[in-house]
Amino acid sequence: MKNNPENSKPEDFFQNLDIQFLIHELKDPIAVIETGARTLLEKQDKFGALSARQERTIRRVIRNTRKARDMLYSLLEVGRSEAGSFAFGTFNPVDITLAVLTDCLELKTPTIADRLHQFSNTPEIVAYLDSCGIIFRTAGEMTRIEINQDVAKYRQIIGNMVKNALHYRRERIQINMNIVEDNLCVAVIDDGPGVNPGECESIFERYSQSKDCTLTARQGHGLGLAGARTMARCLGGDIELTFEPRKGTIFQLTLPVDLTTIS
Repeated sequence: MKNNPENSKPEDFFQNLDIQFLIHELKDPIAVIETGARTLLEKQDKFGALSARQERTIRRVIRNTRKARDMLYSLLEVGRSEAGSFAFGTFNPVDITLAVLTDCLELKTPTIADRLHQFSNTPEIVAYLDSCGIIFRTAGEMTRIEINQDVAKYRQIIGNMVKNALHYRRERIQINMNIVEDNLCVAVIDDGPGVNPGECESIFERYSQSKDCTLTARQGHGLGLAGARTMARCLGGDIELTFEPRKGTIFQLTLPVDLTTIS
């Protein structure tokens, strides 16, 4: 029996198998668009030279197809989380976070992302990011620590937090990573407009957006951060939001370093 759209609630979104199937099927045409655009850009000797304006247009197409693809993957991972589907794996969270940050920069500020590919080691990458107002800090031996978690969901969670910070920042964002007891802690801080303390929880509600904030509005469709918190909680962790006038908006992710201990 299918749900009546008029009676459906936002919370029922991922219980609708037709919508889940649609999300899954959209991945292929989006991949075809991206591949075609990249082919025109990278094989000009075969398909013909492009003008500077044409190259800019194609690069814009590629960035937006990647954005659409990432949105679909995020929605799929939220659905899998709510269905209790996990893929355990061991990985270094610093390496994955830097890779996700690079992907986000390719969408938001591609010139910075292009330069990152020129560096061969983490210290060089971090130094260049610092010069761009993107501060990346890890505590202790984080570069050598591995956690046992669901890497696909971790990528989606971090990606949503970082894209939100890049979107709202004025001049800088900061990412802090640490291990506290048996939890990975990742704080993503931006110096953008803040959030009314009374509306912090509404930021994490699906299909809602912050309106008429005392400080200023942080508007959106209410899917990215809502999905990120859903995934974090399904992985045994959480995301909390705070705002401090002199420090900015802080999204704090905590995850157990070993997902198998909570399953």
